[in-house]
Amino acid sequence: MRLTRRFLLKLSPFLFWQSSATRILAATGESPTPFGKKFPKLDSLATGEWWKVKSGGKNPPPPMKVPRNEVVAFAIYTVDRGVLKMTAQLFPLMPDEAREARLEVEKDGKWEEITKTPVVLPGWSSHFRIEGWEGTEDVKYRVRHGKEAMFEGTIRKDPKDKEEIVIANMSCNSSRTTGMRPEIVEHLLHHDPDMLYFAGDQTYRHTEHTAGWIEFGLQFRDVIRDRPTICIPDDHDVGHPNLWGANGKKSERSDGADGGYFYPVEYVNMVQRQQSWNLPDPVDAAPVDRGITVYFTNLKIGGVDFAILEDRKFKTGPLGNIPKMGPRPDHIVDPAYDPKSIDRPGLQLLGDRQENFLHKWGQDWTGAEMKVVLSQTAFCGAVHMHGSKNGRLLADLDCNGWPQTPRKRALAEIRRCWAVHLCGDQHLAVVTKQGIEEHGDGPYEFTSPALVNTIYGRWWHPLDEKAGPNPVEGSPLPWTGDFKDGLGNKISMLAYANPPNVSNEKERGDGYGVVRFNKKARTVKFECWPRFSDAKDGEKGQFPGWPITVSMEDNDGRKVAGYLPELVFEGAENPVVQVISEANGEILYTVRVEGTSFQPRVYADGKYTVKIGRDKPDGKTLESLRASSKKAAGKRTIKIS
Repeated sequence: MRLTRRFLLKLSPFLFWQSSATRILAATGESPTPFGKKFPKLDSLATGEWWKVKSGGKNPPPPMKVPRNEVVAFAIYTVDRGVLKMTAQLFPLMPDEAREARLEVEKDGKWEEITKTPVVLPGWSSHFRIEGWEGTEDVKYRVRHGKEAMFEGTIRKDPKDKEEIVIANMSCNSSRTTGMRPEIVEHLLHHDPDMLYFAGDQTYRHTEHTAGWIEFGLQFRDVIRDRPTICIPDDHDVGHPNLWGANGKKSERSDGADGGYFYPVEYVNMVQRQQSWNLPDPVDAAPVDRGITVYFTNLKIGGVDFAILEDRKFKTGPLGNIPKMGPRPDHIVDPAYDPKSIDRPGLQLLGDRQENFLHKWGQDWTGAEMKVVLSQTAFCGAVHMHGSKNGRLLADLDCNGWPQTPRKRALAEIRRCWAVHLCGDQHLAVVTKQGIEEHGDGPYEFTSPALVNTIYGRWWHPLDEKAGPNPVEGSPLPWTGDFKDGLGNKISMLAYANPPNVSNEKERGDGYGVVRFNKKARTVKFECWPRFSDAKDGEKGQFPGWPITVSMEDNDGRKVAGYLPELVFEGAENPVVQVISEANGEILYTVRVEGTSFQPRVYADGKYTVKIGRDKPDGKTLESLRASSKKAAGKRTIKIS
């Protein structure tokens, strides 16, 4: 019998559709290898004839082929300065499906479409930008595709009237443990944070980011859907074991130790677009080398101003720039090594552009009562054991403790506005107080635990097993106090969450952080919750050593040498005050003060200039104020127009 085309179609409609789909795919101009011939299988689960590809391996991601009424996987959003930015992540679409998503909001009980945008390839993300967003009330939204597919949630109003702003601090979501995260999501919903911060390593599926990102979204979408979310990609998100971005150069090594990015620019930009497009627009949008995009910016939630940094993108790689003193370019085990030998001129950490951003951001308090810096990793090496309890390193260059000189510059800018620093990456939860020149003179830093820590255990374990000077009084932890990390940086350890047993899922230190910013009391409370704790039991369920509450002003821990005359304000409460040393022109600090009076403190004898304004130090200027060792240094009345 002759097999006609009609007979084949009746016999096997799906096989016929596949051959037709291949032709349609070619007609759409969608490349089966969008990242070049060198990487034909990069993001293979979501590119080319993806419906033919089966995800294999021990811990595969969820299937990319889903019922067509489920193709809108999730959405993330932020609102800042009257602009709503939302990214909708779709499952891969069939060749004959529309490459378009629609955003609807509920008004007066009815759904209204307010915009529609293309689905961007590679990556299957769709991006909505709405200007003139008031943010004064909760608004229900839904992202739609086709006739039935949708994802629903709520765009929250700005919580500016709340006395306490709550942030969830999270990172490192191991892909070796597949499936949902109900124990974490349930607890987060109980805490009801005003914002979610994912500091990096949302997925460890190095060469399959779209599938890994969708997996992450499915795991956390029930808490993401109803609140603003910050996601910043880290090394594993872009397919690296470690990352020193070196301003975007091409890395020739898969470990990235020579600096730069190993995978193509198109892949890196796709990852950043999927995870970070929803952030407020970059403050300096010029791409780095080879056209790799940037996203560093700031976001205000309820009067708390978050600076969002890219601490991997501009950083110098260790290979070829410092002597090799261990089995890897970034691991130092040579007992004869001198930390000063690797702090060489010209090495970069944040880079000039981000240092300039921090400097300006710290002086602008428009809409802000407290300030916070967010980045991927810590500004110190608060870890001794890496990978195993016997894996002691003298120093690990995959942290912001190196290079040391630009570390100090970054911390000085954070200190200038009395900001705390939140980060992740290290897999070990710690709270430290950074030292710049002396122990305790810098800001507080909270490194979140790994959400799911099946990749790499770490421990804080001093060699002499002794507490440092000035240990935390009453702490259940034995090794708190003042130390130097392996890079010679001064740090004060307040709390750490060593995993007792990394082979036991409930004893390997998995968890998340919650940070509470009390705007009235000007305090910050760090909470650290094990993954399998019961958040409903109250504070007793936290890791030993937490919670920790610190005052905003103590983020500047320099020793007070004197005071300037007390300032009494007329015409406005809570103005911004800046203090400048006339000896060298250095800005000591720029802060929003509480109430109608403030007595500036200084750290050396001399003369000072003080600038006052409503939101910036651009109003009144007082010059040649003399420091006094006593608080009774007189008063100055300032009228603020």
